[in-house]
Amino acid sequence: MPLDVPTAIAQRRSIKTFKPNPISPDTLQYLLELTVAAPSSFNTQSWRIILVQDEAKKAALAEASWGQQQITQAPVTVVFAADTSAGEGDLSAIYESGLATGAWTEATVNYFKSAIPQFQTTLGEKRREYAIKDAIIAATHLMLAAESLGLATCPMNGWIEEKVKAVVGLSDRPEIAIALLVPVGYAAEPRKNPGRLPLSANVFVDQFGTPFGE
Repeated sequence: MPLDVPTAIAQRRSIKTFKPNPISPDTLQYLLELTVAAPSSFNTQSWRIILVQDEAKKAALAEASWGQQQITQAPVTVVFAADTSAGEGDLSAIYESGLATGAWTEATVNYFKSAIPQFQTTLGEKRREYAIKDAIIAATHLMLAAESLGLATCPMNGWIEEKVKAVVGLSDRPEIAIALLVPVGYAAEPRKNPGRLPLSANVFVDQFGTPFGE
């Protein structure tokens, strides 16, 4: 039985040692479906998700991450990439889906057809930042969904982007950025909660410097 969301959030830890046990195809499928249920800007779904399962490729990813072995131990390492040009491509499938589900009207779709390109132009150099934000939101979905399904994860922000792109076949795609690496598998170690600062230390009301709860 999957864990409820609050429990998954409360007990999730970044696991550095994994068992070699494989993830069943059905569980992996379900995990990915929950991952791509994440929100994204204009629902463009600009994340590009690469599942690295090949042992040689996992070893190369580990080398691109200064030898961090959780990548080679976990049965799957998920590379979250972000397509900065997603809003410029053919979005007809996304529009058709929104219309089919009843989430959007024709007026909404027509608005998006002009608003999305305009928004992309306005972003300028921030396109990379916005696409990476969407990819990391999806990665957070994956981590919590994995925890709820009895899997463990380790979000990784320590790697050399050019080397990661070379491993997953993105060297010739400058419009795609690497957002996060997340090994996924079954934990081979327990990890305790190291604790968090009180809310008053870093949560504020209305403006920075007015602590929450005081």
